[in-house]
Amino acid sequence: MANPSSQVSFLTSLWNHPFFTISCITLIGLFFAGIHKRVVAPSIIAARCRTILAEYNMSCDDTGKLILKPRPHVQ
Repeated sequence: MANPSSQVSFLTSLWNHPFFTISCITLIGLFFAGIHKRVVAPSIIAARCRTILAEYNMSCDDTGKLILKPRPHVQ
């Protein structure tokens, strides 16, 4: 028994599944618009690292470069 999807052409299959077709077109459009460059995951990681590094009087920039802060004067 052959797979039923192999008996239908690609364009007919896209026509029969409009939600999938619209989702794919939207995803491709967003990709070409540059949405993949706006991912917020690196900024979340950097913010969490800054929180931990603040306890040691350090920080980091968005690229992950370590920034040493001056030591506080203890009297």
